[in-house]
Amino acid sequence: MNTDDKLAALLREHGRSYAEEAGITLRDKPAPLYQLLVLAVLCSTRIKADIATDAARELFRLPLRTARATATTDWQTIVDALGRAHYRRYDESTATALLEGADVVLRRWRGDLRRLREEADGDPARVRELLREVPRIGPVGAGIFCREAQGLWPELRPFFDERALDAATSLGLPSTAGGLARLVAPGELPRLASALVRAGLKH
Repeated sequence: MNTDDKLAALLREHGRSYAEEAGITLRDKPAPLYQLLVLAVLCSTRIKADIATDAARELFRLPLRTARATATTDWQTIVDALGRAHYRRYDESTATALLEGADVVLRRWRGDLRRLREEADGDPARVRELLREVPRIGPVGAGIFCREAQGLWPELRPFFDERALDAATSLGLPSTAGGLARLVAPGELPRLASALVRAGLKH
């Protein structure tokens, strides 16, 4: 199987981004960027990705789609929503992290993560550093955000974390971020990166 066939098979089986799975229509606007941050928080615990995306959908139905909406929601309502998505063991601590995180986003960037981007001034490492000011967001969570947001913020491209690169190597695809980026259009990078992560988790 040549590279084109391997790529087509990968995207056919796994080519849905985690943001899409969570019902987020990503645009460079405050609400969808905040929703992506929420998803990154939810994915930052030892919990299955499909449960995290289900939990995101449940929160967005409340609807907790902005930092302001989250900050004005009571803790128990968030805990209950996480419970409905079977987000167990971490529901209470995650509800606390989401409320504290909403406060950080409002206080630091007035609810608009595009201001975080401006503060980073085109430096991807600085974007990841600033994201880590949000409770529960560590290297993994910051990586998840950047993986999905690279379709919107060109300075993040190409972003493939270690799991994606390992999966690419095992599938016989290019093993560097630059090599993988040459396989698809810039707007397709989040799909490819997510597909590789999913493939790696499956195997």
